[in-house]
Amino acid sequence: MSATYVTYIVGDSETKLWGMSGRSRLERMLSATKQVTLAEESSQLATANAVLLLRADYLFDARVLHALLTINQQMLLVTSLDKVPVAILTDGNRAAAMCEVLNGNQQIPDNLPQRTLEDLPIAVQQNLKKKDPPYVLPILHTNQAELEAELFAASYKGVTDLVTKWVWPQPALLATRQCVRFGLLPNHVTFVSLILAILAGVAFWYGMFGIGLIMAWLMTFLDTVDGKLARVTLTSSKIGDVLDHGLDIIHPPLWYLAWGVGLIATTTPLANLELLVWLMFIGYIGGRLCEGAFQFLLASFDIFIWRKVDSFHRLITARRNPNLILLTAGWAAGRPDIGFISVVVWHLLSTLFLMYRLLVAWRERSQGTTLRSWMEGIDPVRDRNQFAVKVFTRLPYSERHAQSAAKK
Repeated sequence: MSATYVTYIVGDSETKLWGMSGRSRLERMLSATKQVTLAEESSQLATANAVLLLRADYLFDARVLHALLTINQQMLLVTSLDKVPVAILTDGNRAAAMCEVLNGNQQIPDNLPQRTLEDLPIAVQQNLKKKDPPYVLPILHTNQAELEAELFAASYKGVTDLVTKWVWPQPALLATRQCVRFGLLPNHVTFVSLILAILAGVAFWYGMFGIGLIMAWLMTFLDTVDGKLARVTLTSSKIGDVLDHGLDIIHPPLWYLAWGVGLIATTTPLANLELLVWLMFIGYIGGRLCEGAFQFLLASFDIFIWRKVDSFHRLITARRNPNLILLTAGWAAGRPDIGFISVVVWHLLSTLFLMYRLLVAWRERSQGTTLRSWMEGIDPVRDRNQFAVKVFTRLPYSERHAQSAAKK
């Protein structure tokens, strides 16, 4: 950030989103930013060199706040459609007057530049592997459910596996609502996921594949819920993040190992089990190493958002959920051994593809080409006719709201 801002929140919202008022949400979002000092009273603004004023009756995309804090000039942010003032960058001398502008008690000065969301420097969300349009939306009682759904959808990764992307969203939304209703924290959900991961592995080890699959699928579902709960309620913690991501990395290959051991007690044991287990671990670790090598040696972003083919590959690559589909299909067909072999083969094929993509990227980089994500060059609205854009990005809230209204 290029400046340190004293931030003052104007007003509040009567309607709560995911259990939080607009003011509480902004305070929690800004408290994680070291370059921001929150002012409790407007009188604290008079001596500040840089002031950011925000309306608490509007829902701000975190990317919008970040973009505002990188701007070193006085300006007024207005909504794109109705031009309502929602945020002002100013100094201490004008702060009191600008508060009145946000309150609607004073006209907008002619010499204050007005900007919309389209004017802000907002890039691809590398952590969520997506490029969604930013938003600043009024918090009203009539749109509470829509805004909560918007926050939930915004917490989702754009590029992920097919189960997480298309099967879990609606039930995960309902489960997240119940977690908020009963005051459950993300770490509570993560702890249950950990227990289920262990129990599923034990069930696989003893050949109880059906029971193990039920617990495994429930675990993957809760793994989706805990992350979304953390993002919509802004209650993520370092311990929870380490536990969640650590669990995601460690448990899948242990599940496959346990499944292989469980086959010994069935009517379809595998003669070359030890070799298959080694091949599975080679495929799993090799794939992870390819992903890490790309991001740490060749580019600043994930390999799965480099080219469109990489994003489509992420839908079915050998990660936990696609592999669970293979195991479930094998068990349902009465051939859990085929399910295990399928997982091993799919790991090796996916890793070979990742190695190929890594080599292509290395060659381009060695020729002086700067690697860029395909998402950097697209617009979710303008390029909607592109299949990849439809699959991996969302329309702006205003566009989706207009389409929904037209259907009614």
